[in-house]
Amino acid sequence: MIPLTSTLCQAADWKKILADAIRNPLELLDAVGVDPARIEAPVDLDSAFPLRVPRGYVARMKRGDAHDPLLLQVLPLRDELITPPGFVLDPVGDGAATAEPGLLHKYHGRALLVATGACPVHCRYCFRRHFPYSEAHIGEPEWRRILDYLHRNPSIEELILSGGDPLSLSNERLHVLGARLQTVPHIKRLRIHTRAPIVLPERVDDGLLAWLRSLPWSTVVVVHCNHPNEVDAGVAQALHSLRRAGVTLLNQSVLLRGINDRAEILAALSETLFEAGALPYYLHLLDPVSGAAHFEVEEGHARAIMDEVRRRLPGYLVPRLVREREGAPYKHLVDAPHT
Repeated sequence: MIPLTSTLCQAADWKKILADAIRNPLELLDAVGVDPARIEAPVDLDSAFPLRVPRGYVARMKRGDAHDPLLLQVLPLRDELITPPGFVLDPVGDGAATAEPGLLHKYHGRALLVATGACPVHCRYCFRRHFPYSEAHIGEPEWRRILDYLHRNPSIEELILSGGDPLSLSNERLHVLGARLQTVPHIKRLRIHTRAPIVLPERVDDGLLAWLRSLPWSTVVVVHCNHPNEVDAGVAQALHSLRRAGVTLLNQSVLLRGINDRAEILAALSETLFEAGALPYYLHLLDPVSGAAHFEVEEGHARAIMDEVRRRLPGYLVPRLVREREGAPYKHLVDAPHT
């Protein structure tokens, strides 16, 4: 720890760490001591959705465990080539909700900015794994149209930064982005959806924290963590640093078969995150994106799992089980079974 700093190691440049991320499936398996022959489904060495995973995240995987829940979130498998009916390229209707290139407007009162297509990790279940990021690129002409759209729609009081992962942007670019958004007088809240503090806690550096403190809005950071094993000391400190920067810190997860589809895992996840300063927000049923069908948990089973979670935890630690439906005015709350 460097004195008078808020992060674990300011000398650790997150950009250099990210540049050294593992991109080859065989290198990943070698790093965790897993024989490819022990993986139940064949590994896809040539996936169109390439592997990317920071080495610090890999270090949290259990060595020699072919069923490690962190490994299975990022390892490309040939199961991804199987596309059952109902699994599509755009499962949540991002295309239909595009108001301007890079800006989605699905719900009343809020809009979503696709700030970047880059992400520090490529999760295999990602609902935007087929998103046309090249078409959503935000240059100067696009910025003018986005700002004009926001000015013309005073009902938009909350802006969501998403991607990709908006914290893949440098602190300098975040400052520019924030300054442009401050020209829209009716924005009251900024929400940032990010997996970076979980997979790359070094990203939560003093520059990022200073930017967050400088923002004029109420700011919410929604991190994405699926399993308690993802939270080590570095992640916990990154989350505490975000809280101290004055943001509201929430977590959203995806219910994934073979990874976190047990009540005891979800309960441990909520308790672990709460100790690190993040409250549970959403537990998403899998978006039916092409390539991710092998992660699906049937809705009835999901309800039964959540019923057991409610028995184990106080209400404030229970995430809301939801499903996103294309064209719906809000996320659908999946009720617990009646008892």
